[in-house]
Amino acid sequence: MKAKHWNVDIFIGESDDDTETRARAVLNAGGSVTVTGYGQARRNPIDRPVPEIGDELAASRALTDLADRLRGVAGEDIARMAGPAYPIT
Repeated sequence: MKAKHWNVDIFIGESDDDTETRARAVLNAGGSVTVTGYGQARRNPIDRPVPEIGDELAASRALTDLADRLRGVAGEDIARMAGPAYPIT
């Protein structure tokens, strides 16, 4: 079996008041295939500020979005390649 290596980078940023966290998950699948997912988390201002929780929620949502988008790319590829591999004679 041939091994492939894909990388996912997750970039996380917080608002100045630490109530909003945004994440971007970028998949580099080699060649020209790059897929990006986005996620966000908001903290209620009356809750305790625990930045790690916002990071975890935003990152997980970005990864979920990335998975959905990657599935869409695969679906488009399947549709483009539909039909027999060889002409039927």
